[in-house]
Amino acid sequence: MLQLVRIFDELPDGFGDLVAEASGEGVRNMALLAERWRAGPQFQEDGETLLAAFLAGELAGIGAMTSEPAAAEPARRLRRFYVRPDMRRRGVATALASALIHEGFDSVRLLTVNARASDAAAPFWEAQGFMRDASGPWTHVLRHP
Repeated sequence: MLQLVRIFDELPDGFGDLVAEASGEGVRNMALLAERWRAGPQFQEDGETLLAAFLAGELAGIGAMTSEPAAAEPARRLRRFYVRPDMRRRGVATALASALIHEGFDSVRLLTVNARASDAAAPFWEAQGFMRDASGPWTHVLRHP
């Protein structure tokens, strides 16, 4: 069973393994999250969210959303997104993305994402409905209809 949990005060058990696996794939976003978290819990501002996905009780992935200050209109950025290799192709990434997209559209009409982290990122975000867009520090946008 897949469970999404909002993270407030402490990173979840197993996060160190997730950082190591991401780093082993050349993906730095989990290490950046860990570094920033040590300075104090993040994602406490309005509209900021950090979700952990657990599959059968084991940490499977992380996804976050923050404000997007570079946009000309109110917007949110989906970021710090990673699913452990052995948990892929089980709906974890799609569940995380869907939850963040729905929450984002509760308050803004524009979501952005930077899909440069891996070769699989751009096709994944495009499958979620995001369109390529290089007009800001992002690679893709999704606009609420």
